Amino acid sequence: MIINRQMKSILVKAAKQFPIVGVMGPRQSGKTTLTKETFPTYTYVSLEDVDTRVRAQEDPRKFFATYANVVGLIIDEIQEVPELFSYLQGIVDQEYKPGFFIITGSQNFLMYEKITQTLAGRIALLTLLPLTIAELQDAQLLPDTPEEIMPKGLYPRVYAQPIDPIMWFNNYINTYVERDVRQVLKIGDIIAFQRFLKLCAARVGNVLNYASLARDCDISPNTAKSWLSILESSYIIKLLQPYYKNFNKRVIKAPKIYFYDPGLVCALLGIRTAQELYTHPMRGPLFETLVLSELYKYHYNQGLEAPLYFWRDVQGHEIDCIIERSFDQLVAVEIKSGMTITSNFFKELIDWHDITGNKEQLSYLVYAGKENQERTHGHVVAWNNVKSIVML
Repeated sequence: MIINRQMKSILVKAAKQFPIVGVMGPRQSGKTTLTKETFPTYTYVSLEDVDTRVRAQEDPRKFFATYANVVGLIIDEIQEVPELFSYLQGIVDQEYKPGFFIITGSQNFLMYEKITQTLAGRIALLTLLPLTIAELQDAQLLPDTPEEIMPKGLYPRVYAQPIDPIMWFNNYINTYVERDVRQVLKIGDIIAFQRFLKLCAARVGNVLNYASLARDCDISPNTAKSWLSILESSYIIKLLQPYYKNFNKRVIKAPKIYFYDPGLVCALLGIRTAQELYTHPMRGPLFETLVLSELYKYHYNQGLEAPLYFWRDVQGHEIDCIIERSFDQLVAVEIKSGMTITSNFFKELIDWHDITGNKEQLSYLVYAGKENQERTHGHVVAWNNVKSIVML
């Protein structure tokens, strides 16, 4: 089953303006399907294929010469042969062909380093995350409640094929997450890294304390920072940075830890069903993960950076998400996993307006119910309508 992706129009637009378009994102987020469907006449090669990879490594010039006369070329998982970036630079500088090269990659840290060194100004970079709620709605695949979607996650394969989500995520963790990260970091202690992943999942929605995380995993703080950096660059976790512009030293300046997909968190924590989630202590943080990942996706799918932050002061006042639309326009988003709206839901938004002294700033309350409402202290947005916050 094919699920239409919102990024397609931006991908086409970028290919008309740049000789190279890079689509990055986690493994299994749909990069290959998107690029092949968007450019059906292009020749496709995957550097995950051993023979193709060896051919590209041993003779890059011959590799590119083989495809010199095709309509266009999709090179999948290009980070497997980073030497190709230098040759790409020479080719596009010699002859300008808009959109001729479409490259994909799953490890941002490898791609970004090479791109900044060799392809700056020659490439448009896009980030494709797993499915959005709107994409599932369009495909008539969206469950009725967030509790049903969180353990299942939003990776396309789980919806496109009859696959057991639990089995799929366990395989995904073993095959991609652990393999990719261990390959880069040369991690020898597999057990320690597996424990580290689970400890990160248990801390979702919390302010990150490197020393505490390292101590619980019996590794050094520097090792914890290194592992987190690679996990973030592999699009597994996301460190949500604090917003502290125009504020004094009273604000928290450590990031909060989230994952890009709630299904991965559930798999690491052993949460298997929606029924388990209704009374699970991680229900709130997982709902935050779902909403925040949607906000990231809607920015990325429009080819934009995601100016998302959180805010907390030392007195404990906190806003779950701050969207910086411009230097003087901040959008406050409070996220509540409850299905029934109460006056207490707006407490943090009221405090935010009082502290900032600007009651005209836009503010939203995202909750697990189904109705969109207008309230005195903010716009109430149903969990399946998060796109309305950023698509203004």
